[in-house]
Amino acid sequence: MNLSSLFLILLFCGLTLAQDTVETDAMTEKFNSLETKMMNIESKLENYESRILQLEQKERNAVIFSAGIGVDSPFGPFNTDITMIYDTVLVNIGNAYSPVTGIFTAPVSGVYFFTYFCHSGGVRKTSLHLYKNNEVILHIHDHQSADAADNGGNAVFLQLQQGDTVYVRLKANSHVYRSSTVTNFSGFLVKKTN
Repeated sequence: MNLSSLFLILLFCGLTLAQDTVETDAMTEKFNSLETKMMNIESKLENYESRILQLEQKERNAVIFSAGIGVDSPFGPFNTDITMIYDTVLVNIGNAYSPVTGIFTAPVSGVYFFTYFCHSGGVRKTSLHLYKNNEVILHIHDHQSADAADNGGNAVFLQLQQGDTVYVRLKANSHVYRSSTVTNFSGFLVKKTN
């Protein structure tokens, strides 16, 4: 074997090694790039999983109710105050309103919004009070008059603690018209607090 043949063999081996090194470097660079992309995807996936858990938690804390009272007929007067039992439930997400007792019980602490409306004939007075626990917060009042019908309503934001109750009472010697489309009580959780 002569020197020039040996030189060619060594040159060929060197070029092959150089080519393998270039290919290895290119493969390493591609691998590192794929690894970086994979880490970014994992990070995004963890972020999406966290968002989904937050939305699921928010959905579990949803509290919304709306209920009306009975069939078309007068209701009252009674000689004592009575708690209104809105027995026609239109929606009760979170089951915080009881159509048996007429009482809403806050399942979580937070700010809630409540409305209540009534329809009544003018021949008798109407007086409905909205209570938080045992405290009067709002009232609807209409004096006896000669007109055929009256409507009234009121609304309020309330800060409630878990277990607080909200309900409506018909005052003694007053009346409303029983119809779920015009005499109703509704509420929902606006913002949960700690």
